[in-house]
Amino acid sequence: MLDILGPILWLAVALGLLVTFHEFGHFWVARRSGVRVLQFSIGFGPALWSRTGRDGTEYRVAAIPLGGYVRMLDEREAPVADDELDQAFNRKPLGQRMAIVAAGPAFNFIFAIAAFWLMFVVGVPETRPVVGETSGIAAEAGLENEDLIVRVGDADTQTWTHVLLELMPHALDGESVTVVTERPGGGRRTLELPLQRMPADFDESRALEAIGLSPWRPDLPPVVGEVSPATPADRAGLQSGDRIVSIAGEPVEGWRDVARLIPAHGLDEQDTTRELDMQVERDGRLLELALTPELRDGRAVIGIQSPPPDDATRADMERAFTVLRHGPVDAVGQAFAETGRLTAATFGMLGRMITGSASLSNLSGPITIAQMAHSSALLGFSRFLFFLGLISLSLAIINLLPIPVLDGGHLMYYLVELVKGSPVSEKTQIAGQYLGILMVVGLMSLAIFNDLLRLFS
Repeated sequence: MLDILGPILWLAVALGLLVTFHEFGHFWVARRSGVRVLQFSIGFGPALWSRTGRDGTEYRVAAIPLGGYVRMLDEREAPVADDELDQAFNRKPLGQRMAIVAAGPAFNFIFAIAAFWLMFVVGVPETRPVVGETSGIAAEAGLENEDLIVRVGDADTQTWTHVLLELMPHALDGESVTVVTERPGGGRRTLELPLQRMPADFDESRALEAIGLSPWRPDLPPVVGEVSPATPADRAGLQSGDRIVSIAGEPVEGWRDVARLIPAHGLDEQDTTRELDMQVERDGRLLELALTPELRDGRAVIGIQSPPPDDATRADMERAFTVLRHGPVDAVGQAFAETGRLTAATFGMLGRMITGSASLSNLSGPITIAQMAHSSALLGFSRFLFFLGLISLSLAIINLLPIPVLDGGHLMYYLVELVKGSPVSEKTQIAGQYLGILMVVGLMSLAIFNDLLRLFS
């Protein structure tokens, strides 16, 4: 039950924040343009809570939290008294109407910049783009284990996210891209990555794997650091300093193998613990041990801890992992840079989906967003801020699409009015509304279908 409630809760928190900020943009500019606001609603459908303010606006929270709206005084919706005509939206100059409509997406951009700014001030843990084992295109291009990717094309890359954002357009367009790498000793090389050789039907969600890249992860030696008393390891005779050689016959190279093999072989198909054979090295001698893990919080554990990292391992970790943190002033530039990078990537992906060079499976709906919200919240405050900034950007960009019923559709009508000198006819606007509703319902249906495919695949 908690597995379902967690994503729903964080989806409500995320959408509640972003929708409120978006609609407040419309509300704030409308009020300052002298337009009377009748309703400010977060969500659609029946009201769960409502209150009428001193300004005459009804503020409400509705049952369906997938959007919101600001309803303004407008002669096209209902008759307006003569003494209120100056407060009607449709009576305002074209420039003010455009500003009111554009304010929603603009406030989403502002929210994204603010979220990224706070994220950089707080500090966000990131994985640096240090290359692990390579294969295929990456190996043939000359990328090697422990190479640090410092530049892709014209863009500097500090994280694997940056690398993926820069590689993906070239992979989708089937073109080569230059990559600058740095060896652990500091020497740099410039390589050509021939992404035109990627298969046309590669899985875009696993692009790095299709290129032949994998992140490098420093590992601890498979030496027992500490044995907890009265645990399976203690009862089997494991001691601090023992080197684990194999588990259930599989060789152990590092501590990651230990963490992987104990649950893999210590539980059967019914999630019941079963006996494990372990081989350990102690004082130059090989010992055979048998033990049965115990279940703790649904995991198979034996009661051992890894050793503390030595200087070499600590240096590896510092090279592979970092915390992106900046002072309040420097964080402003970083926030704008992150916003620009993600905006360009989003527009690029949308354009490629329209032309068919990128799969429509990249569209995500509320289920995927809920899962992302929950996962990012569990990873910490800074990760949740990144998620909020990313979704806020997505809302801004989607709302700017020239689809009737969206803000971009209204702006399109106003641009036509600006050119022809008169408003678009009411008949055309009504037809556009129906077309826009069909398009939005179609996109939402496709996004939810993609969500369900990911959920059950």
